[in-house]
Amino acid sequence: MMVLSHTFEEFAGMVKAFHGSVAPGIMIGGSMVDLAYRCLPEGGLYDVICETQKCLPDAAQLLTPCSIGNGWLRIMDTGRFSLAFYDKYTGEGIRVFIDPAKLDAWPEIRGWFLKLTPKKDQDSARLMKEIEEAGSDICSVERIQVSLDLVEKKKGGPITLCPSCGEPYPSGRGALCPACKGGMLPYGSGPRKGGRVDVC
Repeated sequence: MMVLSHTFEEFAGMVKAFHGSVAPGIMIGGSMVDLAYRCLPEGGLYDVICETQKCLPDAAQLLTPCSIGNGWLRIMDTGRFSLAFYDKYTGEGIRVFIDPAKLDAWPEIRGWFLKLTPKKDQDSARLMKEIEEAGSDICSVERIQVSLDLVEKKKGGPITLCPSCGEPYPSGRGALCPACKGGMLPYGSGPRKGGRVDVC
């Protein structure tokens, strides 16, 4: 089985180097990206929407020019294991997803994906073998039309210094930076009392 121009083993090595382990979700994600490229017209400029934050975004980042950092990959976490590729100018595209109706022939994948088999009882080698053999046969594709106004990248506007913490941020975010407004970060990073402290 090939994942774009990579053998299954080569892609597994890429996944391990990027993700830290050969995660089944990314390996299946590779087949999903491969299927998307086979269904899309060549030469288009595509953005990607990933409907889960678990594993699948890494497949898109490894195999496409889309990343979270460049804004061409967006995560809209519905919890569904799905990738949508769409033309960034017209919104026309496709959505690739794991189709539960196609999992019966692949019991190890089915047990893992639907969480029917506890992790301690999963046969990792057999699971990877099924993922390699199944390829994109466990997926379905549907045509979609993305509403571009709903995925338009917001401009940050001019940069200003937060009057509370003194750090620069896009002024369009309000009178204070989002960190100083509170509730956004899981650690304290708001108004500084007593000046700055350099830890390192």
